[in-house]
Amino acid sequence: MKHDTFQNTRCARFSPDGRFVATGSADTSIKLFEVSKIKQMLLPDAKDGPVRSVVKTYYDHIQPVNDLDFNPQGTILVSGAKDQTIKFFDISKTNAKRSYRVIQDTHNVRSVSFHPSGDFLLAGTDHAIPHLYDINTFQCYLSANIPDANPNGAINQVRYSCSGSMYVTASKDGAIRLWDGITANCVRSITAAHGTAEATSAVFTSDQRFVLSCGKDSTIKLWEVGSGRLVKQYLGAIHTQLRCQAIFNATEEFILSIDELNNEVIIWDAMTTEIVAKWPSNHVGAPRWLDHSPVESAFISCGTDRSIRFWKEV
Repeated sequence: MKHDTFQNTRCARFSPDGRFVATGSADTSIKLFEVSKIKQMLLPDAKDGPVRSVVKTYYDHIQPVNDLDFNPQGTILVSGAKDQTIKFFDISKTNAKRSYRVIQDTHNVRSVSFHPSGDFLLAGTDHAIPHLYDINTFQCYLSANIPDANPNGAINQVRYSCSGSMYVTASKDGAIRLWDGITANCVRSITAAHGTAEATSAVFTSDQRFVLSCGKDSTIKLWEVGSGRLVKQYLGAIHTQLRCQAIFNATEEFILSIDELNNEVIIWDAMTTEIVAKWPSNHVGAPRWLDHSPVESAFISCGTDRSIRFWKEV
């Protein structure tokens, strides 16, 4: 499935149950797609006309949308944007086109992540320390404990672990940092995780034993949480320009990322580190974002060519 937007699509996120996928764009819009309708469009005898996969479009930001996340129940969509705001959308409200709550941050909001309880929200911003919000009171907490030299780079991505006991940040200063989910203290810093290059993404494995990171040095790395030790490297893809993502598939058997030079989606075997597939992205220019469904063999890619593509792995 291919869907065109007015400007570049910058981010995408599946809902926890895999029923919906949301995208955020440089034109400030947020689109909500229903996955079942996307699949209907993919059927050999399907016609694009009768099926509309976009179920809602929200217009409430005044600058580009950088990241999205759903609450654990999948009923609330949250967005972070360059306009220094975090906005909450109730996707169960049929006619709502604007947010019902807003957090005004002090910096460009580059990344957002819900706590598994749904009561807290992390924001990675142009500030070097993650902002932790209580979404009931909107109170913001900042860590006062940074073990390494003062961080001096914006946060490219922040993500909670499955239990919420930890969260991870990937920063422009090249560091991957692990934070205690209760005290908000930094418990480990992996400085120069990608040499002198930016760390562009970081996610936990489901068992919280490892973190997968991606950087602008064209490497993807797997780190042991307990020791900070580098366990594996995944090579063979060039990514030096975009805020590239490295993600797991739903079973964590494979890793997906982008080769900017050849405009391909690359798939690695997570255990052996071998490349098992290279797929032309079919975007004009390399995709800037990937997100995998949490429940099935499907993922979405967002392109600098203003298109969104839904992939079904077979």
